[in-house]
Amino acid sequence: MINMKNIGWHTFKKLRNLSFSISLLLIIAVISIIGTIIEQNQSISYYQEAYPIKNQLLNIVLNWKIILNLGLDHIYSNPFFIIILILFFCSLLACTFSNQLPSLRNARKWKFLQQTQKRNNKSHFTKLEQISICNMIYSLYNNQYYIFHKESSLYAYKGLAGRTAPIIVHFSIILTFVGSLISLLGGFTTQEIIPEGEIFHIKNTIQSGFNSTLPDNLIGKIKNFDITYNKDNSIKQFLSNIILYNNEGQNINQKYIFVNSPLIFNGITFYQTDWSINSIRLKIGNSPIIQQPITKHKINNQVLWSCQIPINKTTHIIFIVTKLNDQISIYDTSNNLLIDITSNEKVVINNTTVEILEIMTNTGLQIKTDPGIIITYTGFLILMISIIISYISYSQIWVNSTIKHIQIAGFTNRATLSFEEDLINIEEMYTKYTWI
Repeated sequence: MINMKNIGWHTFKKLRNLSFSISLLLIIAVISIIGTIIEQNQSISYYQEAYPIKNQLLNIVLNWKIILNLGLDHIYSNPFFIIILILFFCSLLACTFSNQLPSLRNARKWKFLQQTQKRNNKSHFTKLEQISICNMIYSLYNNQYYIFHKESSLYAYKGLAGRTAPIIVHFSIILTFVGSLISLLGGFTTQEIIPEGEIFHIKNTIQSGFNSTLPDNLIGKIKNFDITYNKDNSIKQFLSNIILYNNEGQNINQKYIFVNSPLIFNGITFYQTDWSINSIRLKIGNSPIIQQPITKHKINNQVLWSCQIPINKTTHIIFIVTKLNDQISIYDTSNNLLIDITSNEKVVINNTTVEILEIMTNTGLQIKTDPGIIITYTGFLILMISIIISYISYSQIWVNSTIKHIQIAGFTNRATLSFEEDLINIEEMYTKYTWI
């Protein structure tokens, strides 16, 4: 029992140590930097392509096998990172209750300095010839100081709110940690690639918490997809019109979403993340409607899509699409441009009628829940408030009356010039109402 008590006390002393807390914070910062550099929650093939095993020194130190074995592909849900966060959480609690709160209580107590040497050691010290404790009390009170009086001595302070800033900082970090932990355990993230006009369910999970559940009473549909362009033909914005239905087929929500303007419904957020062209629908001669897959290419920083289709036994043509709602170029196999056409336009090539009916697009959605986000944002808000409060200076003044004069000593933890102005105002007011 004694050994367990000693171990517990030793652990508590270690947790409340400021250096230990700072070390944990630095470790968390380094892990977060690694998580920012290395893409998170991607497929194995992605890491194999982005971080191949080669002879270069960088690839030997960091390759896809090391990333997967160390769990760097999901670093924020890695058990090691969670343990570090829990230790930091416990350290903040221990530091708050064993150091910060007692320090605040101590700051509210009166501290009379009876010894002349202690008063002289303060950063500000002066003597006044006139003697009047009552006038000194009035002068201090008029400058918003809290005053304690004992016999011939005074102790005054102001700016106690500034001493609460470290406690509020700790509380805000704890609140942010709790919110992040709730999101980690109760949230999920899915990625969906959905063709325009198709219905989808939330199912392709890339990250989920231990206590998270996918909604089984929600059905989505991409009613239409569109892209707007700038004057230089660069993409300005891409938009998806999402309709949400319940199990009974009732329309319960609908919105055009685009980057930085998601759809939020019952705590589930639908983000617009990507888009692509997956196929074209066309008719060749009197044949039925053909849906031909199309391939994406990037040439000289320009993205285009192409596919090759036979129109008869001897002739093949190539379709080139550069952007939606624009002309489609048709080439022969010798890379000669035959014609530019638009959707629903018929052309005759080698005595064969060709008509493009539709360009089929996919929209990329990221769907996620973040149940702790309100708590996390509240923690950040309180942190910003604590930064403002920390600029309030904590000032202390000691006054001791002797037979011949009054001694005034003062100290402040910041804003020295403002504190000197306070002392000048106190001395001027005291001198004004006190006569020899």
